[in-house]
Amino acid sequence: MIFNDTSRILQVTGAHTLPVPSTVLRSRKNARRHALNQRGGASKTLDEASTAARGGVCAPHSPDTFFFVNLRDFVNVLFSMKKNIRPFAIVCALATTGMVVLTSCSTNRPGQTTPQAETATSPQQRLRIETSLDADWRFHLGDVDSPDQVIAGDYDDSQWQHINVPHDYVLGGTFSDSKNKDIRSHGYLTYKPAWYRKHFSVPASDAGKVLRLDFDGVFRDSKVWLNGEFLGEHPSGYTPFSYDISQIAKPGADNVIVVRVDPRQFEGWWYEGGGIYRHVRLTALSPLHLAQWGTYVISTVPGGDQGADGEADLNIQTTVENNESQPAQCEIVSRIRAPGGKLLKTVRSETTVSANSHYQADQQTVINKPKLWSLKSPALYQLQTMILENGKPVDSTTTTFGIRTIRYDADQGFFLNGKRVEIQGTANHQDFPGVGIAVPDSLEPWRVAQLKAMGCNGWRTAHNPPNESVLDACDRLGMLVMDENRHLGDPQTPKTPSGSTYTNFSDLDTMILRDRNHPSIIMWSMCNEEKLQGKPEGARIFSAMMQSVHQLDTTRPITCAMSGGWLTNGMADVEDIVGINYSTKVYDAVHKRYPHKALFGSEDTNEKTTRGQYANDKKTGMCSCYNLSDSNWLAVVTRPFMCGSYTWTGFDYRGEPNPDGWPDVANNTGLMDSCGFPKDKYYYFESCWSHKPMVHLMPDSWNWPGKEGQNIRVIAFSNAKQVELFLNGRSLGKQNMPHDGRLEWQVPYQPGQLIARASTDGKTVATDEITTTGNPASIRLSVSRTTLRANDEDAVVVAVSILDEQGHVVPDSANRVSFQLAGDGEILGTGNGDPADHDSDKAPERHAFHGHCIAVIEAGTQTGTIEVTATSPGLTSDSVRLKVK
Repeated sequence: MIFNDTSRILQVTGAHTLPVPSTVLRSRKNARRHALNQRGGASKTLDEASTAARGGVCAPHSPDTFFFVNLRDFVNVLFSMKKNIRPFAIVCALATTGMVVLTSCSTNRPGQTTPQAETATSPQQRLRIETSLDADWRFHLGDVDSPDQVIAGDYDDSQWQHINVPHDYVLGGTFSDSKNKDIRSHGYLTYKPAWYRKHFSVPASDAGKVLRLDFDGVFRDSKVWLNGEFLGEHPSGYTPFSYDISQIAKPGADNVIVVRVDPRQFEGWWYEGGGIYRHVRLTALSPLHLAQWGTYVISTVPGGDQGADGEADLNIQTTVENNESQPAQCEIVSRIRAPGGKLLKTVRSETTVSANSHYQADQQTVINKPKLWSLKSPALYQLQTMILENGKPVDSTTTTFGIRTIRYDADQGFFLNGKRVEIQGTANHQDFPGVGIAVPDSLEPWRVAQLKAMGCNGWRTAHNPPNESVLDACDRLGMLVMDENRHLGDPQTPKTPSGSTYTNFSDLDTMILRDRNHPSIIMWSMCNEEKLQGKPEGARIFSAMMQSVHQLDTTRPITCAMSGGWLTNGMADVEDIVGINYSTKVYDAVHKRYPHKALFGSEDTNEKTTRGQYANDKKTGMCSCYNLSDSNWLAVVTRPFMCGSYTWTGFDYRGEPNPDGWPDVANNTGLMDSCGFPKDKYYYFESCWSHKPMVHLMPDSWNWPGKEGQNIRVIAFSNAKQVELFLNGRSLGKQNMPHDGRLEWQVPYQPGQLIARASTDGKTVATDEITTTGNPASIRLSVSRTTLRANDEDAVVVAVSILDEQGHVVPDSANRVSFQLAGDGEILGTGNGDPADHDSDKAPERHAFHGHCIAVIEAGTQTGTIEVTATSPGLTSDSVRLKVK
């Protein structure tokens, strides 16, 4: 089964088409930042200049021309490029918007010409402008007495809370025990409706343009008004949506957005949060413009399924919309840039778009010796698309894509670029400590990197379309994504009941349209563990969904995650590849029933463990790390026909407090706790998935007061051939390590030091040690990076460790840690990985859990330094300095 079809794929447009992804700038904290934000960032980065400026403030013009939306960004890029750019000439500066148009003097290559229309655009050029609306909202928790007054422009909201989005207001609630199953599964927090209001200005120069109000995600059942006019309702909390406000917005005047959200009807059975939790922006467009998600690149590598990489055939699909009452003549200019930024190809085509209509153009080109996207080398190309009307540019976008082939074999598994790859993935919900579901974009690469470090190569978006920043991170770092739709058919409920309709696939279409250019995505998942999964009715709904997907993308297989029904007439009969949740004993029977379909573990190894705990305790909700995962994983990897699996889960997550419920308010299934601190089973999977020599001892501490002389169960995970264990310098024996297995010793406890030495062919390749520690003495802070961008949205996790006088982490420490911040930044929240902690994530302090906790720090808009200090009574404090530029 090869998925690299170059067949024509029709663009679906209509009332449910949604916003174009973009890099946006978020403003906080004061009116000056609000003013800067009113004409915010333009489209995503396009080439070397934007790479240097990272934070995205340029838009395409000619191959060597850039538009900067303010002078500061122009200066930053100019100085950052230094010797990498030829002399520039300033064509014009538009004082009213702060726009600088910059073009190169002499960078045309031999044989290339740049049409005058593309190098001498007047200051009134009409390229799209995307303005962040994330800053300066007013928020009211709960319903209001007079909704008609609240939606009016002159309503006094001065007493409402001043906040910025993304925003998850449920996270700030109080935990309370409940026998209600839905309340339990959503983390014992209260879910109420809420209202948001925002004043913003639309420049007078936007009169006559197409104005679009874009929401990347609101949980959930949002109703939106602008200037007192009802724009519409969007039930789903997981898909983007937008409204055309061209006839309602008031250019040159004050405008008021009002949003009501109501998260009380749940779509899932985990913590789902509530609020405007993804970005909001205003997009201003020429009447002739690219459709939302209107560019799509299909790449085919002849012989690529056998490992060939001589050339790649590209089919570029571009959909242009004309909102004018007259036909429009236009030229579509598509430029392909290599991963390093070099211009490779320019393809042009001319067409006429009928009045109030849209048109899809197909362009073809060939890339010689392409750099294929792979797990080790995730090469990314860029498509720069420009629309010219009567020779003048009117719109432009940039689309990132990758070139690679995928193939699924019923007997041999999954192949990437002609080579078999075992999917070693994890499933992940979207929440994170301190921020809930409103996760800053900059934290997603960090989360992906935490998994990559252990050899993980896959991310399942459980059980809904993710924030697109997750997909961007998987593209850049190399992850195999199972992109999952939330609902089977039309219902907006956790499970689809029998008799449900299946006529509205707008949310599904949105997921495909938004995500289909991401090379990391290797399959589309339609649903998870549905009651209809093993019934003909479920197969009928599934088939209709597949048909909708095939109108938009035929380059990937369609699947779902099934917890039963594989051996009856149901969804498995119609899907492309078969996903199996947990039921390892049916692998062989399902393979026999579907000998021509590939199989994979769509959800596996659901063992409950709590970091630092070595005994199950129902009263506290803690689960022992001795709950091992090896038997379930071995069932996957010992069958060549299995493509691999997605382990449940990479990180602990809020809600679904299994297995015991209160006081547990979070799930214990992660390879890491919710904060990203590894559990012992993280290292088991590292020993299976990583080729880097390693060894890890479990338990992760050697503090067992009162158990002197009693046997402690000691386990070693390693990818070496042998492991020898030493207690206080005395060998306890050397053992041969089974492949994808583990070793065990019973060790009579005595304080001191336990060391594991892993060896291969007689050579020590890795060691691990655990030491009996003293009392807590100091705090140590650590960060993955010390430089942040001054864009008011760049965040970093500051990890805290409690140490004894010898510098060892004290494994049973629970000291209360307070955080202080100096400089232009904000403490977004805190966490510690304790699934039964009922403290607020929004407090600037947290007790350590088994020696660790975190704070999430976000930079503001001022360059300079942020200093984060952590203190605790009786401990030596520590600080970390973050450079903001």
